[in-house]
Amino acid sequence: MPHAKKYFEQIAEICKRINLEKIEKIAQELSELRARSGRLFILGVGGSAANASHAVNDFRKLCAIESYAPTDNVSELTARTNDEGWETVFVNWLKISKMNNKDAILVLSVGGGHVKRNVSVNLVNALKEAKNLALKIFGIVGRDGGFTAEVADIAVIIPEVDEHLVTPHVEALQGVVWHCLVSHPLLQIQNTKW
Repeated sequence: MPHAKKYFEQIAEICKRINLEKIEKIAQELSELRARSGRLFILGVGGSAANASHAVNDFRKLCAIESYAPTDNVSELTARTNDEGWETVFVNWLKISKMNNKDAILVLSVGGGHVKRNVSVNLVNALKEAKNLALKIFGIVGRDGGFTAEVADIAVIIPEVDEHLVTPHVEALQGVVWHCLVSHPLLQIQNTKW
């Protein structure tokens, strides 16, 4: 089977299997977040960091939710990495932002963070601090969801249909899920141009 045909058939299968009820619950939670004037901190690394940046734009512009991604400030990100270490880059950024229990975190990640495997420990440390402060935690993650799925209030896990295409599938579907959220009638305030 040609790769493109296989890839898009797999995307269709993932869309059939994704937990839509969890997406609806996140929409409700984000509506409540906006009502209490909470902020949404969107965390991601690698391709998910680029997705986080795009999602910040959409939640701010279309939904009037005050949103931020620590990876948008490359100067601070690299200074913190250099001076303090990659593992603490998000948690220290969030502390300076004075995150509190009115706020929420949305994690975009393929694996969700894993201490034993030493993968995305920066996400793990941020989520531990968020739990200590009683923030709502949401995730759009792949595989088993990792640490994010363990601690999240709601984690949408992108179903795995091909172990060789987990990363492209998860990162692509992150965009589908957050675009579903920002176009949700509970959340969207500003119309898109097209």
